[in-house]
Parts: sequence; structure tokens; C-alpha cells
Amino acid sequence: MDYMSEYSRWLSRPELTAEERAELTAIKDNKEEIESRFFAPLSFGTAGLRGVLGVGLYRMNRFTVGQATQGLANLVVAGGKQQMERGVAIAFDSRHFSPEFAQQSACILAASGIKTLLFDELRPTPELSFAIRHYGCIAGINITASHNPKEYNGYKVYWEDGAQLPPQEADMVAREMAATDLFTGVRTGDYDEFVKSGMIRILSKETDEAYLSEVLKVAVNPDCVKQVADEFKLVYTPFHGAGYRLVPEILQRLGYKHIICEPHQMVIDGDFPTVKSPNPENKEGFNLAIELAKENGVDLIIGTDPDADRTGIVLKDKTGEYISLSGNQVGVLLTDYIITAKKLTGTMPRHPAVLKSIVTTEMARAAAEQNGVACFETFTGFKFLAEKIKEFENTGSHEYIFAFEESYGYLCGDYARDKDAVTASMLIAEMAAYYRTQGKTLYDAMEEMYEKYGYYCEQTISITMPGVSGLQRMKELMEELRQTPLQQVGPDKVEFIRDYQPGTRTSLADGKTEPMELQGQNVLYYELSGGTIFIIRPSGTEPKVKVYIMAKGASKADAADKVAALVSAAKEIVK
Repeated sequence: MDYMSEYSRWLSRPELTAEERAELTAIKDNKEEIESRFFAPLSFGTAGLRGVLGVGLYRMNRFTVGQATQGLANLVVAGGKQQMERGVAIAFDSRHFSPEFAQQSACILAASGIKTLLFDELRPTPELSFAIRHYGCIAGINITASHNPKEYNGYKVYWEDGAQLPPQEADMVAREMAATDLFTGVRTGDYDEFVKSGMIRILSKETDEAYLSEVLKVAVNPDCVKQVADEFKLVYTPFHGAGYRLVPEILQRLGYKHIICEPHQMVIDGDFPTVKSPNPENKEGFNLAIELAKENGVDLIIGTDPDADRTGIVLKDKTGEYISLSGNQVGVLLTDYIITAKKLTGTMPRHPAVLKSIVTTEMARAAAEQNGVACFETFTGFKFLAEKIKEFENTGSHEYIFAFEESYGYLCGDYARDKDAVTASMLIAEMAAYYRTQGKTLYDAMEEMYEKYGYYCEQTISITMPGVSGLQRMKELMEELRQTPLQQVGPDKVEFIRDYQPGTRTSLADGKTEPMELQGQNVLYYELSGGTIFIIRPSGTEPKVKVYIMAKGASKADAADKVAALVSAAKEIVK
């Protein structure tokens, strides 16, 4: 694509407002910025769209959102009148332009004759997944960029099962988008008229009640909360986002009496003014909550990201220091607790299973299998975990009791098909109460996990590769690694290479290759001597390459040393 021609085309369009034209005019002498905005359209995939806000083809704005919605509308219309009547649910988070993009999308769908259910204010992503299933919708849209920095927004599309759009439907939307002119090919109409006619229905607190009722059913052993509720305190922060109302509400319904919300971060603000990045993975985002915890003698802090699908926790260790647990550690704690609680309450299904992604700790497998629970792996992304849940439903072979990813996403229950920070917060709080009844903290419990299942250590490294050159480098890197396979990573020799694109596992000792069940993803997975694992995967939603390092050692220090040795190697390999 000739990016200068596309830039000129946009500048000449009468549809631009004065502000939009001024934004483009201001970069007229900056070829690098023009190229970054117009070298290609944002790609639409099973995760929808995600990008930096701004005017341009490779940006999130009303034109790119309109084109995507028209593409989705065409897909629904092609399915016939029944699909159009079932309608599309739409939610949004606290980011800049999220409410506007949500309302715009509702009008475009309504103009195509598709009934739309639009939330009246920001809601957690998992509530959208629930609403699709609850109201029998054909699809759903969520305007969110999850935990990305404030400059981003995104457009997630879901299908009728409440999971993200399957590949076949995503491909059709992408084709329809390519055939739709951004400026002239999008049909719309008057919002107030659509609401008045019933084509757009506003969803309010009644959906919250139905959703919270289902979440509460997921609690395994809530009686332990009653035993400690008079004295147990916890701090909660929503990082200026969608968990601000429903997370405290579900904790209260669970039985907690002392929920202290961080007041500055309870303010809805798309600038996320109190954090560098609204990501519960980053401990610095919890600084205000930690101060509040110190003032109130609290040893557990729960935080959720802007669209309330990811959950992080900070807790006191034995020295009184506040430390953050990784997504892997929280996932293992929850895996072990849910198994324990289900056995205690007699609610364990006949063929239970735990689900995790290929980049998630192997400690979860140990925690499941040592307790007689099967453990299955999928590709990274909750849509793949949702596919596995659906497969179990269809075959009856297993019933999942918990699904999680290392990236702080957890799901339990059958009401939704995406990770849920509301449910995760509730289960973490229930788990903390259970251990309090045993005279233990969650930190004590984590230490016991290592003694019980082995000393595992993991680290994820994100190497940012921004702009057009970054995208090209990401592509070149994976090609180079396939053409010249790694023989060694740091001190460890490579024994097997799993290439998840063709779905093959190759032994470097004899060159023999065997097929794997999983295939079709751009992931290289190295099994190293000493039992360590080294994985390279370009992110599907951000301009970065992710490296996952996983090790098991004879002690915590041994496992940490193994990981540290590979971290420095990773920075030499991925550059």
C-alpha cells in the first residue's frame, strides 16, 4: 500500500471533522508518523481489532470501528432473519472513546436491521460473554483494550457461545471489511430513533443481577467466609475500570464485611492517572493500595484491570513485606484450593479437568494430576480454552472445574466463556478465608504448594518492537529461528523443538519429527536439557515478542537460578 497516497486520500475526505483534519495536517512533514498510520489497515482476527487511538488507517477511530461493525453486520445478515432477531450485545470499558464507539456500533447494526442490546455504562468483559449466552444473542462486541496503556483501544467480537469469534467467522468479517469503504460504505442512523423503535435495547441493572447470581453459584465453600468475616479485611482496586462496582458487590454477597476500596482508583478515568499502565501484572500499580493496606492492617490486596477480566493480588510475606504473586502462582493456588474445596463439599464431578495454556506453568499439571484431576493444554488465548470447554460439553468426556492462563486470567463455572476477574476475585477471597480458618495466609499456602508439588519458577519477558519496522522484525525473527534452529539456550542444550505452526515436535538428537495435536499458531517451544522450557511467541494483540521461561529445580533458589540463566540468553536471541 502507498501510505502517502492513502494519507492524501484521508486528508481530502469531507467526512473528517475539523479536529481530525488538523490532527492529520499536523504530521504532514513527518513521514515516519504518516507511514505508521497509513502503511496498512489494522488487521481483524479472532481477537478483533486493537491499536493506538488516532486518525488513520492503522489506528482505532470512528472510521475503522465503523468498517469493522459493518463487516460484522454483513456476517449476521448473511445468516438470515433469525440471527438478526437474536441480535448483538455490546459492552464497553473506561477507555477514551469506548462509550462513543459502542453507541456508534449499535447504530450501524440497527441500520442493517439487527437488534442490539447496549449496556447503559461500562461493564466487565465477562458480563458481556454472560449476556450473549443469557439473552441468546448471535454475537457480541466489547470496546476495550484490556490492560494496554491509555493510548490504546480495541474492538473484541464474540460469537453465540460467548467465546471470541471463531476463525471462519473472523475471516468473513475481515473479507467484508476489505470490501467496505471506510467513508461511504457504512450504514448508520439516529441513535434516539433506534432506541425509541426498540432496535436498540438498553441493558441495565437487571443484567447485573442475573450475572452476579451466576457468579455466586461458582463459590465452592462460602461458609468459611462467614467464620472470618468479622475480622478479615481486604483492599480492592479496579485501576479506574469496569470492576469498580461489581467486584465489591460480589465480595459483599459472599459474606465479606470489611472491603476497603482504594478511593483514587475507584474513579473511572481513561487516562489511568495513578498508574503507568493499568495492568495487575505490574506491582507498581498497587502502590496506593499497598499504602491503604498498611494503614488498615490488611494482608491481601486484589486488583482488576480496566475491563475486569484479569486479576492480580498483592499480599504480605513472612517478613511483613508486600509482594505480588504471578498469574502462574495465583492459578496454582486456585487449582489446588478448588480441588480441595470440591472434595470437602462433595461437589467434585466424576471426570474433572483443569485447563491451561501451553505457556502456563507445569506446576498446575502437578497440582491437578497428583489429586486425580486431568490437565489439558490449549494455545494461548481464552478462546482456545473456551473451545476445549465446548468440546467437553459435546463429548461428555470431562467436566472442567477451572481454566486459567499465566497472564492473570481465570474462569470457573458455565455462565461465560471468557476470563472473569469478578469470579476470580470472589474465589481468591474465599480461598483466603479458608486458609485463615486454618491459621494460614495465602503466602503460607503458596509456600506449601512448592513443598507439595515441586519448586517451579517462571518468567515472561516482553520485547517491544513498535512501528512498521517492528512488525517486519517480528516476522523475520520467527523465519530465522525456523531456518536456523537454536541448538542451545544459555547453558542448556535444546533437546526437542515444538513448532506449533505445522504442529510438529522434532528431536535434535536424531532429527526425527512427530505430529502434535495442536497446530496452526506461530509459536516455537524448546524443551531444554535439565527440564527447562523456553518459548517464543509474537503477541497477537501488541507490537511485542513474548518469551516464556519455565523451570523446575531442587529448591526455589535452584529453579530461580535456572530461569535467570535463560533470561540473559533470551535478550541475545530476541533482538
